[in-house]
Amino acid sequence: MSETSISEVGTEPVSAEAPKRPRFLLREMRSSCATQRIWKWSLPASAGRLPDGRTYNTCPSAGICRDLCYARAGTFRFSNVLRLHQSNLQYVLDEPEAWERQMTAELTHRRYRSQGSRTHVRIHDSGDYFSAEYLDAWLRIIRSAPEVVFYSYTKEVALFNERVREDPPGNFFWRFSYGGTQDELIAPGDLHVDVFPDEESLAEAGYTSQAPSDLRGAYGPETLGIPANNLPAQRKRQGAQTFRALQRAANEQRSARRAQRRGPAPRRPKAD
Repeated sequence: MSETSISEVGTEPVSAEAPKRPRFLLREMRSSCATQRIWKWSLPASAGRLPDGRTYNTCPSAGICRDLCYARAGTFRFSNVLRLHQSNLQYVLDEPEAWERQMTAELTHRRYRSQGSRTHVRIHDSGDYFSAEYLDAWLRIIRSAPEVVFYSYTKEVALFNERVREDPPGNFFWRFSYGGTQDELIAPGDLHVDVFPDEESLAEAGYTSQAPSDLRGAYGPETLGIPANNLPAQRKRQGAQTFRALQRAANEQRSARRAQRRGPAPRRPKAD
């Protein structure tokens, strides 16, 4: 993976001093909807700037979700949390082979050998698969640990259709997430998730709620719904619409603006 695989990289040099890497890369997920022990890997959500000046975009296919993302608000914006997530990204960008080796070796540690149940790893409770090289690295890691179950939500529909769909690891479950620029590529029958204003609207649409357990992202039905986070500003911005509906409206508005700029189509001459 090269640094240029991230969308934009600044010109300031990377410090020659090698940063101290954590002993463990995965952290335990602490959530009201995590009914079992789940480990997670996090990147900073969407776009930002690293401490060394480089800019990044870990969610290149984000759409309306960019302004409604839970991972860009609340505790995710605490300085210590953001610093950790950015450090994870820097490791991937600057030492991709070392990061992959450490992650592969870490998954053999006894802390991931659960008694009486399988170990689960959620890839990205924030961030996404920002490049093909990064996704390929994760696929190698996943295949190296067949006894571990990995799962993920993603908006990188085209990338997964190209590199995962034909030969997925048997221990990897992914689910496309509405609210991105590739929503139209989500096909009937694809496992997917949509964000609803509340539990009531979710149930009315015939969706199963993710709220009781985050593992429904891996084992849940085709249509999974997430009730909006209890963040007043974001709930107000979302209103009564789902992410899918908001993205569709945004796409229609964009198409209308383009058509207006192009002007009316030229008329064909009438036949004699």
